[in-house]
Amino acid sequence: MAKRYYEKDGSLAALAGKTVAIIGYGSQGHAHAQNLRDSGVKVVVSELKGTVNWTKAEAAGFEVLDAAEAARRGDVIMILVSDHVQAKIYNSAIAPAMGPGKTLMFAHGFNIHFKMITPPATVDVTMIAPKAPGHRVRELFTEGVGVPALVAVEQDASGKALENALAYALALGSLKAGVIETTFKEETESDLFGEQAVLCGGASELIRAGFETLVDAGYAPEIAYFECLHELKLIVDLIYEGGLSYMRFSVSDTAEYGDYTRGPRIINQQTREEMKKILAEIQSGEFAKTWIAENESGRANFLAMREAGRAQKIERVGAELRDMMTFLKKKKIEE
Repeated sequence: MAKRYYEKDGSLAALAGKTVAIIGYGSQGHAHAQNLRDSGVKVVVSELKGTVNWTKAEAAGFEVLDAAEAARRGDVIMILVSDHVQAKIYNSAIAPAMGPGKTLMFAHGFNIHFKMITPPATVDVTMIAPKAPGHRVRELFTEGVGVPALVAVEQDASGKALENALAYALALGSLKAGVIETTFKEETESDLFGEQAVLCGGASELIRAGFETLVDAGYAPEIAYFECLHELKLIVDLIYEGGLSYMRFSVSDTAEYGDYTRGPRIINQQTREEMKKILAEIQSGEFAKTWIAENESGRANFLAMREAGRAQKIERVGAELRDMMTFLKKKKIEE
């Protein structure tokens, strides 16, 4: 089993007198910055001047700087901007400030593993990757609980890279729940695979296929939405709380029997072979190259797919039905 670390394994003394520069005040960035500050760590934030996130960071009481100045001030530089812009920001603004003894940190190993960022040999390169969205990282910290995280050391120039990373995890609140040791390679490849084959790609297509199958067969779109999308949360919550066995214990015997006998017909050998191909594309770097090329060429294909996805019938029907559900927190897409 992978090694695990808890509060007894970390000490904030490793961050005493140091400044942590949080590059990006988005989903993860706002949580990291606020949690670390509440733990007594000195934090500065980097954002693009004039943006909504710059304003949010200032309103939260942070000193907000451009990336170059934040990296110059920081002893620890945590990069929390989107994968496809990290290398550009690092090479143009952060690299000149990466002097000996500093620590370069990530919450996802993409740019290090695929060698889009190449730090100097004189700095530590580590990762603390919370296993929750940023708002949840913040919420659970304020509740005194914390979310689990992964820790990885890619480069240990100081001889104390793991110690320093665990100090960061302690300040973030993750050592309360537990931190699991991994590598940049393992975290990156497994994370991309999970997103593409199961959590986002796989789940989205399964929902849409089920919805369309019912609608094409003459069933009301509203009924199809409830059966193939709305109720999925109920099932996922059961799995999240107690695993597959607890979900099967909680549903009807009819549903459990259908699970055993029909599930393998949907996720069949052909599906598993396609999953292996997707994993191979991730491992070889093919996906990373394709994604970076898409961004460098203006994102035309990506934006077209996004627009097409938002225009699907299941989205229109869902928006109407969610208006009936006054108990839901209304979610707005911010461009």
